[in-house]
Amino acid sequence: MNDDMTAFAGDLSNMWSLQNRPPLHHLTWDWWWWLVMLEDPDGKPSGRQLMVLWSTKDNPLVEVNGTPWMPQGRPGFDDHQGMALDGMVCAWWFDGTQMHEPVIKRICRIVALPDTHPNWPGANVGTGKGGGAVVPLLDEDLSMGLKSDLSEFWLNLTTDEEAQHPKVPKEMRLKLTPWNTAMSTAREATATYAANMGYDILRLHGTKAAGTLDGEEVQGTAYFQKVAVQAPSVPWYWGVLHLDDGSYIDWFLPHLSFTVTARDNRPWKRRDFGHLGLSQGGLFHDGKHKRSERFTNVTIEKRGSDMAEGEHGHFPGAPLPLFNIKMWNGRTTIELTVQAIERAHWTFNQPTRGGITSHLTYNEYPLKLERMRIIDEHGIRKETDYAWARGNAEHSWGLLH
Repeated sequence: MNDDMTAFAGDLSNMWSLQNRPPLHHLTWDWWWWLVMLEDPDGKPSGRQLMVLWSTKDNPLVEVNGTPWMPQGRPGFDDHQGMALDGMVCAWWFDGTQMHEPVIKRICRIVALPDTHPNWPGANVGTGKGGGAVVPLLDEDLSMGLKSDLSEFWLNLTTDEEAQHPKVPKEMRLKLTPWNTAMSTAREATATYAANMGYDILRLHGTKAAGTLDGEEVQGTAYFQKVAVQAPSVPWYWGVLHLDDGSYIDWFLPHLSFTVTARDNRPWKRRDFGHLGLSQGGLFHDGKHKRSERFTNVTIEKRGSDMAEGEHGHFPGAPLPLFNIKMWNGRTTIELTVQAIERAHWTFNQPTRGGITSHLTYNEYPLKLERMRIIDEHGIRKETDYAWARGNAEHSWGLLH
């Protein structure tokens, strides 16, 4: 499903702004996040992956993978909607076989500008429809932005010296362009709870990706989300798949389980056996039949698999998980079995009220699609009907507050 889109659609006008709701100390957390899934030179259908985020948090101290981060106050704004913030830029790189993390972990000042700002480069001020950029104030270029005509994002990265490895690119220069209307139309999700708590999420479910890694030409697809959340982060399952025909599948299941008290970093624990879903959600952009379907019936089972973390991992020898997902509505049923083939692992420790330290472990797993059944009025589709499927799953535990 490849439309002749020349620009991203939807409302992108809030792409570069934060604090659209009153901030809450300890709870407000904002980030821009890209997951880029690239072709693998060796032909692995699961591909290579890059994750990068630019983040700020309303908390005097957060420990991120052992690094103390002390944001100095809330973002500041000028008269032209420009914004300066104390932030972190973090990234990991999956080379198709091995996870390298972090390849970027930098604490820095970050500037976010809409294209209507007088400091926006170029002769013409933009339209305010969504053009703008996030620019860390560093010697290296770690910027991300969107052209004023909404035709293209750019993503420029330089990996840290500490991340040097033959399979870790030093310079990444990527362009992210529209894929199809269903995937490349910006979509918002928002919720408000008691006491000003809630979240606002802006997503692009899919883009095309092309560019260079140390001069090597690459191509693939990408997923984007900008998140503003101010609520305790309960454990969740989430995952996404891009398919070669322009189809998209995701699932989301925030839940309560015994892992809410977990503080270790094993990817598989006996207490993973049960959970109580707080809500259920799934989405399928069907590239073949040109329709989108939502699911409110979602089940997820996490099991230990025969694959294990390598010596480079956080818990060498520990089984990597296998996820069984089922989603259904009145017309379509989707069954998936996805194997985690590596793990990126981030831990957050945050001092909170009464001298207590709250904890969140956040894992991202590049996926191999083992089995798929899409059952609808047209018949049954299987994993063998697709040339490739690239995706990522998340599982978090703990409770950050």
